[in-house]
Amino acid sequence: MAQHVLKTMAMATGVSATLLLAGFSSQTFAMSPFQASYQFNYNGKNLGSATRTLSKSGNGWNYVFAAKAGGIASATETSRFTLNGDQISSTSFSRTSKILVHNNTMSINFNPSAKTITTKKDNEPRTFAWKSGVLDELNAELQLREDLKNGGLKSSYSIADAKEVESRRFVKQGAEKVKTSYGTFDTVKVVMKHDKPGRETIFWLAPKLDYLPVKVSHVDKKTSYGLLLTGYNGPSN
Repeated sequence: MAQHVLKTMAMATGVSATLLLAGFSSQTFAMSPFQASYQFNYNGKNLGSATRTLSKSGNGWNYVFAAKAGGIASATETSRFTLNGDQISSTSFSRTSKILVHNNTMSINFNPSAKTITTKKDNEPRTFAWKSGVLDELNAELQLREDLKNGGLKSSYSIADAKEVESRRFVKQGAEKVKTSYGTFDTVKVVMKHDKPGRETIFWLAPKLDYLPVKVSHVDKKTSYGLLLTGYNGPSN
């Protein structure tokens, strides 16, 4: 269960962070390094913390999500990619998680020259056909931002995980004010659509912080997980 919680929170803060940039502000930002920290809760109880960090090295970018749920579980995800104009080209993605004494790993390698995407979850390898524009869970957020700056969102986005390439979409559901320990923000509310009944993921995105998610909520039947912003260092207006 803890692994599912951490993976869900990683995805939640990833693919939503800058959806709808053009809708609230005429000012836009070039892709810039940042760091954000969050309080993590499970069924309404505070269990730990999480961070998102985007950095640049030469022509490459690194995007890292790290989470800890007390002394019970931890997870780290890393996306590596390049930026060609306004298009992200995925290079690799990795996840490591620990639940008590149990460790799990997952990796994705994007190889356009061989026209393949290879994955490995623990000891199970898989290979998919490569195609242009396939993203991972973390850099999908950044591609959404670039698309918004250059005309708007696509109808769906192809995102690779350990087993397949999935198509995902997002729906805007109005505006709300959100209070955090870092401040109170006007936000855009966005829902990620799930195929399974009883599941709902909602993101509250703050235009003032370059559409960073200041709050995230995921409900899976009787279980709920959440993130709430505690700190931020990056572009703002």
